[in-house]
Amino acid sequence: MSKGLFITVEGIEGAGKTTNMLFIRSVLEQAGYPVATTREPGGTPFAEEIRELLLSPRVEPVIPLAELLLMFAARAQHLEQKIKPWLNSGINVLSDRFTDATYAYQGGGRGMNWQVIEVLENMVQQEFQPDVTLLLKIEPELGMSRAGKRGELDRFEREQLDFYQRVQDAYLKRASEQPRRYCVIDAGQTLETIQQEIQDKLLAKIL
Repeated sequence: MSKGLFITVEGIEGAGKTTNMLFIRSVLEQAGYPVATTREPGGTPFAEEIRELLLSPRVEPVIPLAELLLMFAARAQHLEQKIKPWLNSGINVLSDRFTDATYAYQGGGRGMNWQVIEVLENMVQQEFQPDVTLLLKIEPELGMSRAGKRGELDRFEREQLDFYQRVQDAYLKRASEQPRRYCVIDAGQTLETIQQEIQDKLLAKIL
């Protein structure tokens, strides 16, 4: 039995990840790939509880290191309970965010040292990485305008535009360093154009 592919979707708030996750799943299934979808932080009952801790607005400031440790705690559970078993059984896994988001949000957004993130990444994942990462790139102002129309904002969505610019810059830095894994999509285009680009670039990577 061949091992499944691990495909991740990244981008700041308002980039259209939720809408395009559904489209990506349909593209994979039409190409004959069985798919399981998941998300980070989250993906298991325990990891979803950590997600609630991370996203809920609160009066007490959350220090960046505490946030980072919680992210990797949820990821460790997610990997062992869901992602790796699926992949080992031949199922392809499509995840809304993974470790690139930690480099972007805690590294870029919070200004944490990337070497600290690398230590935890190696501890939790060893050499494990996604096979393909689709990065939906959008101007932070447009992304936050879209996110603001969805209802009550979570703790991350309440950050300022400069935070999201740092997040996006970190994502683009990651993409430039790992071009074989990344597909960068301009998410400011029409949905039809975005999805055609996603389909073309994704199939080119996996076929």
